[in-house]
Amino acid sequence: MPLIRKIIEIDEEKCDGCGLCASACHEGAIGIVGGKAKLLRDDYCDGLGDCLPACPTGAIRFTQREAAAYNAEEVKANQLRAARPHAAPRSAGSGRETHGVARNPQSAPGDFAPPESELRQWPVQIKLAPVNAPYFDGANLLVAASCAAYAKADFHAELMRGKITLIGCPKLDGVDYSVKLGEILADNDIKSLTVARMEVPCCGGIEQAAGAALKNAGKPTPLRVITLGVGGETKGDRTGS
Repeated sequence: MPLIRKIIEIDEEKCDGCGLCASACHEGAIGIVGGKAKLLRDDYCDGLGDCLPACPTGAIRFTQREAAAYNAEEVKANQLRAARPHAAPRSAGSGRETHGVARNPQSAPGDFAPPESELRQWPVQIKLAPVNAPYFDGANLLVAASCAAYAKADFHAELMRGKITLIGCPKLDGVDYSVKLGEILADNDIKSLTVARMEVPCCGGIEQAAGAALKNAGKPTPLRVITLGVGGETKGDRTGS
């Protein structure tokens, strides 16, 4: 039965879709939908606000409104469902998985040989990578957001294979990637540039840096931009600037 109680409210204008609030919400009340944090179920929100200090933009606050009572029993049941390796993605009454992320069932140990890493060089951080290195000569370069590999289960096989990989987070690193990437493109024979980013707004910085780097390098290097959803699905795949 609905009652007037304290519950969170999310300001979509301030939300940058980083997902930190969803991670902080142990009850699974928050998910990332369409690149923005959403309160998925009123009855999963306990009103204690663990998500508030996790939000870097101040997009979450408390409000008093009519809402379903906190359902501790259902929250516990949903947490148990999410913890099962073979459980089907589910959030009762919403049609969405608990945290707004579609997950695939895990195969049992021993069903297949572990895949091999496709990493071909070290370091991988953009800010640590040298401008000149032998592995850049004739390379297909992948510039990826740090979160992308965690979202896409087959990231190595589908995106890294046959490429030199550099990663970074434009939100947290505090570095203008366009300068370093522009030098790498200008000083080496890079055959192609692929950018792998998340659909969240803050990830646009890595795509913008790659575009600026290509412009600064002054070379006709082919560009491909792949945008991933928070569940690892491909939301966009385009070529050109």
